[in-house]
Amino acid sequence: MKKKINLIAGLLLLAGSASFAQKSGTQLQSMKQLIDEQFNFAVKQYKVLDKNIPAGLTPQSFDAKNNKLVAYDIKWWCSGFYSGSLWYIYEQTNDAAVKKTAEKALKVIEPNQNYSGNHDLGFMMFCSFGNAYRLTKDPAYKTIIDRSAASLAKRYRPAIESIQSWDKNKYWKCPVIIDNMMNLEMLNWVSDNGGDAKYKDIAVKHANTTLKNHFRPDFSSYHVVDYDLTTGKVNRKATWQGAADCSAWARGQAWALYGYTMMYRDTKDQKYLDQAKGIAHFILNHPNLPADKIPFWDFDAPKIPYAERDASAGAIAASALLELAQYTAEGKEKTEFLSSAETMIRSLATPVYRAKLGENGGFLLLHSTGALPLNSEIDVPLVYADYYFLEALGRYKKWYL
Repeated sequence: MKKKINLIAGLLLLAGSASFAQKSGTQLQSMKQLIDEQFNFAVKQYKVLDKNIPAGLTPQSFDAKNNKLVAYDIKWWCSGFYSGSLWYIYEQTNDAAVKKTAEKALKVIEPNQNYSGNHDLGFMMFCSFGNAYRLTKDPAYKTIIDRSAASLAKRYRPAIESIQSWDKNKYWKCPVIIDNMMNLEMLNWVSDNGGDAKYKDIAVKHANTTLKNHFRPDFSSYHVVDYDLTTGKVNRKATWQGAADCSAWARGQAWALYGYTMMYRDTKDQKYLDQAKGIAHFILNHPNLPADKIPFWDFDAPKIPYAERDASAGAIAASALLELAQYTAEGKEKTEFLSSAETMIRSLATPVYRAKLGENGGFLLLHSTGALPLNSEIDVPLVYADYYFLEALGRYKKWYL
């Protein structure tokens, strides 16, 4: 598989190599056709997935060796991505059956609105109910989002001006992970839509603390910063899912890129835009970024170019770059962001990364990596890879076609 990816990677640059500003109508029509094809495929593929989900659980991945869907309890951090993906598919296809399935999936995870056991309420409840409310304006969904923000805010620790990611355990005292940037969007949204202003204040303070402590001079991010709640000082900077404490875990860099782009959107604070651009340039100019722009699981992974890829990191980065380009002046930089995002999308849409109908347990994308150092979810489909792939497709269609 790895040799196949590397052999095909160079060919994938051809369609996206032209300056974005110089793209012809034919090239744009090609992207429109590609996007429509992906959503039409997703309608059929997710109906396959739906049939395999055990009652009360949410889909996560697929165990090809045992031909078995991997599904977890609703408190698993990924529980909102399935319903969120369904809402993205419904938005583009208006398929009534997909909407019904999306509504059913929401009911499964609705109890999470009162959960405060981890920092992932944004993933769990805003990717799901946020998209549902955006498309339906059902006030019941907004109430659930508001309650979810209140639950997430309980994890805010004033001593460190951050939201604690995981509970204290034998490895960490008060860990804050770069992924946590993604959960700030729900706090911002609630404050900006009639909720308590304190939620956005928490989000801003968390983003500022993360900016101060998580990043290296080259704009790469540590995965975990562990704090001392008594003194407020940093205990150590480390990783849990990356190759080493000093490495750049690929999905972590994508979370950071997306998170600071989103924070600029919600605050218009220039330092967030500058940070997002710095992260983007780190990713796109890294010598270990493959030609098809789908990252290895860590930019410093052993055995590159034979290391595992992470399609989820590519999908997240593509979606983030499309938004970052919205805030970037016309010119070389904007073109780089857009053309790179397009290359990522085109790559993910090829048979190298996208499954065949009826295969892959019903998931869309192949070749994601969850936590290689933990020997967990290696070269498998992951539900959040699908979610951000669908989001990127929809964003491209909305903003650039």
